[in-house]
Amino acid sequence: MSLLTLAIVIAFVIGYVCIAAETLTHINKAAIALLMMVACWTLFMLNPGEYISGLSGDALFNEVDHLIQLHLGETGTTLFFLMGAMTIVEIVDQNGGFNFVRNALRTTNKRRLLWSIAFMTFFLSAILDNLTTSIVMIMVLQKLVEQRSDRLIYASAVVLAANSGGAFSPIGDVTTIMLWNASFITASGVILEIFIPSLVSMIVPVALLQLTLRGTLETRDATGVIDEETELTSHERKAIFFLGVGGLVFVPIFRYLTNLPPFIGILLVLGMMWLTTEMFYAHLPKQRGGDHMQKRVSMLLSRIDMATILFFLGILMAVGCLQEVGVLHLMGGWLNDVSNGNHYLVTGAIGIISSIVDNVPLVAGCMGMYPLAPTGDMAVDGIFWQLLAYCAGVGGSMLIIGSAAGVVVMGLEKITFGWYLRRITPIALVGYFAGMACYWVLRTFIF
Repeated sequence: MSLLTLAIVIAFVIGYVCIAAETLTHINKAAIALLMMVACWTLFMLNPGEYISGLSGDALFNEVDHLIQLHLGETGTTLFFLMGAMTIVEIVDQNGGFNFVRNALRTTNKRRLLWSIAFMTFFLSAILDNLTTSIVMIMVLQKLVEQRSDRLIYASAVVLAANSGGAFSPIGDVTTIMLWNASFITASGVILEIFIPSLVSMIVPVALLQLTLRGTLETRDATGVIDEETELTSHERKAIFFLGVGGLVFVPIFRYLTNLPPFIGILLVLGMMWLTTEMFYAHLPKQRGGDHMQKRVSMLLSRIDMATILFFLGILMAVGCLQEVGVLHLMGGWLNDVSNGNHYLVTGAIGIISSIVDNVPLVAGCMGMYPLAPTGDMAVDGIFWQLLAYCAGVGGSMLIIGSAAGVVVMGLEKITFGWYLRRITPIALVGYFAGMACYWVLRTFIF
């Protein structure tokens, strides 16, 4: 490894450590990711001829421009997909589309509520995303559950179910979106073969969690219907909900029918929802509210979490630089040698690491380390890529800081790292390995 390559690796590692220490430094990880990206590519430009042979002068710099544009194009498909999905979910939420969730979960039986929350979170996170689903479900819990000790158990179940539900869906987690966008997995393949392992990884820890709950529930609003004021009628809110959720489900079908990139499908759904809401609000009688302009899509676009989008931009472009200098290829070969080619061991370790550091750069790194093969474990929907989708998603449940869902629940419910480590980490680990064992059985004897 040359000194220049070593400098690029050091810049990436320093940035990675700062990103992992965000909770300690209180510096937004997006800022670090952008600086890391710029540092890596700037170092690359000190001597691009070391990595691009046979060119010099303007031809060399044009080739570097081409490489950066190529990586930016690949990154952009993921970013536009995320922005479209975030906007769709924001439209549904701001127009009262999730109100029915709150009313559907009202019960005084503690264990029944736990299973209802777990299953609803599991399936919603597969359609929406685990972060948004976690926020919605915690809002529900804060309206339904009075006792804090009980609410911590339910909140932990939300983290477990959200991460498990996002792992089997091509649109349920950023990592699966990345793998699907890059054609490492297909929508049908990951759903058919990862659904049961993901379900097992949720059911096992929740079954253990229910042992801590007994009796009936003290509710904050046991009689009234939980709802929020909105200018739209009940039928209009339901139409927005089903158009948004149904549209997200349609995106994989659209890709299958047209062979267009997934972000095209998500923009189709966004355009349809934009048109529909404009028609609803254009015909609102004045007496039904005057501040509906704030809920139109043109205003909701300003609520998109651009810090998250820029974080992904920085991470993916920095990983692209590592790929160009050959570091990822070397790491892939080393991992294969150490694990003796055992993909269960490699992906299992990646899942455990993802509970400590962000799973986005981990998955991006694997995509750069291991090229697609025409057949075998590294082919499209091969064992390695499907296990990577499962492990990177479910592995984040082991620590409260291991996933976006966990971090947001930690903040909303003030769950301490130590409490989660003692009470939830052991059962999350059991569920993680139970799901992997289930996947091995399915791939060995069924698929």
